[in-house]
Amino acid sequence: MKFPFNILFIIIFVGTLSGQKESRNYDIELRNQYQAINSLKAEIEQLRSKIKKAETRERSAAYKISSIDEEIALTSRLVQSLKREEEKTKNRIAQLQENLLKNQNELDILRIRYEQRVVNAYQKGRITDLEKVFSSTTWRQAMYRTHYLKIISEIEKKITKQIEKLLINISSQKLELEVALRENLILKRDKENQMNSYRNMRIKREQELNRIRTDKRALSTYVNEKEAGVNQLESIIKKVLEDKGRFEREERIRQQQAVLKTKSFNALKGQLPWPANGRIITKFGRQWNPKLKTTTENPGIDIKGQPGSAIRVVMGGVVTTITYIRGFGTTIIIDHGGGFYTVYSHVTNIQTNVDGEVRNGDVIAYMGDSGSINGSKLHFEIWGKGQKLDPEKWLSKK
Repeated sequence: MKFPFNILFIIIFVGTLSGQKESRNYDIELRNQYQAINSLKAEIEQLRSKIKKAETRERSAAYKISSIDEEIALTSRLVQSLKREEEKTKNRIAQLQENLLKNQNELDILRIRYEQRVVNAYQKGRITDLEKVFSSTTWRQAMYRTHYLKIISEIEKKITKQIEKLLINISSQKLELEVALRENLILKRDKENQMNSYRNMRIKREQELNRIRTDKRALSTYVNEKEAGVNQLESIIKKVLEDKGRFEREERIRQQQAVLKTKSFNALKGQLPWPANGRIITKFGRQWNPKLKTTTENPGIDIKGQPGSAIRVVMGGVVTTITYIRGFGTTIIIDHGGGFYTVYSHVTNIQTNVDGEVRNGDVIAYMGDSGSINGSKLHFEIWGKGQKLDPEKWLSKK
């Protein structure tokens, strides 16, 4: 009797299907990424509409530069999202190809078994299922044979239909994803071309930047815009502190610290690694501007470094915000638990996403001049218990 082989085959097949269910669900990941891309597209369209309306009125050079910077920042994030979508699509296609091959092999095994049974039946003379039952030596054996012959016959038919249906479905999905991948590549190239055009626009507007740097009135307008940005940032921090999701983030951060065996943020005063290589050009607190003869408040420190150099998170946590703030450019806010947050501004080429977990030393972006009139730099802030803290007191001594 070959019942054990049949039963073993069924167990193996069911195990194979179970293994497929445990694999990464790229469909869900792609759907989430698609929603993020659509959200960025909508934000870009709203910004363009806002800029178009503003062009009907006279605007300052600072406003023009900020508008260009904001559009570049959003498009850069969109391109990064498209790259992630492309990678997930490729992974999904690879997964489908692997599943397709496995199921084709399973189907081939079934077909070979059926062919062997037919050949054996004609070569040795076919023994009917009824004869198998009557040839049983005991009543109990006859009952078992009747029961298992019926089950195996039904299962083999069902499995064959399931595999054939699965092959059709996977082939269809594979074709759809290949089409989506081609469309995605076209869209990504289009957005990269747009970014190049935006950079060209910024070069043409260099005269506006020169006017801001040399014109006392224009510089004053820019300073006022940056002060408005400080208020905007404080408002965002306040919302983050009041967000109900902070309790869930706290638990995720505690689990991360337990796994990595890291200290809490509060215990690392004076020991935190620097977020970027460079030198401090603006310190924390009140700053005197000799050109304008005014005093302004700096909520963090400004680090001057090489354009495109890495920006690293100073401690593990969860990303709460990625947004554009006038006067500060593209800004990332990270929750480190215990009421402590860090802020990274003027960054470009974002390498993380909102609600994503980061670890100490992870590259989250690169140094840029988004929102800056003084070239590439990083504006870095530390918040604790709702208060702005002097980052130099928390960072390790160089």
